[in-house]
Amino acid sequence: MKLAKPQVVLFDWDNTLVDNFGAIRHALNAAFREFGLSEWTIEETHARVRRSLRESFPEIFGAEWQRARSIFYKAFEDGHLDAMKVCDGAGELLDAMDVTLGVVSNKQGKLLRREADHLGWTAKFHRLVGASDAKRDKPDRAPFDMAMEGLDIPLGPQVWYVGDTGLDMQAAHAISGIPILVGNGMGDDALLTRYPPALQVPDLRALRAIWRELGL
Repeated sequence: MKLAKPQVVLFDWDNTLVDNFGAIRHALNAAFREFGLSEWTIEETHARVRRSLRESFPEIFGAEWQRARSIFYKAFEDGHLDAMKVCDGAGELLDAMDVTLGVVSNKQGKLLRREADHLGWTAKFHRLVGASDAKRDKPDRAPFDMAMEGLDIPLGPQVWYVGDTGLDMQAAHAISGIPILVGNGMGDDALLTRYPPALQVPDLRALRAIWRELGL
């Protein structure tokens, strides 16, 4: 597929632009311990964290999912800013892309925006939309509609969505956008077969090089 310069590039957040899985694992395990559940390794955390908390926690914790949510957020907020790391090449890529940028993430919206502000990145993005900001979460198109508010640009092939999982590629297809996969898809082979990326790159430095090569 021949890529054309997009009008808008939307990004996933965790494991795409930043790495905060250490803090996510710490917070999940705090909730698991409270409920007598087995803790996850960092590898399991990477493999299993996809959907927003309001979608995944009722399946894990049942009727007490809201109590588990409170435990999770308390543990996460205690250290997520200190634990967060910028993915290699993220800042340089954002600076190189001279188009409108935004974020659609399944991280709670207020935490997403707090992290962006901590990095000094808020002004780089037209909108930062997280879980619970819209009526439904990614891969639904509702948060993408919210991310595009204020732009006279419809969702479609003029919009790239850059992410690291099969769920991200599913979301990109749902908005008829251009799906860009960073990394190996985190083992989401079935989703990637059904929702293939238009472009797959090993990391953000490679995506920046392609941006340059294409003259975008």
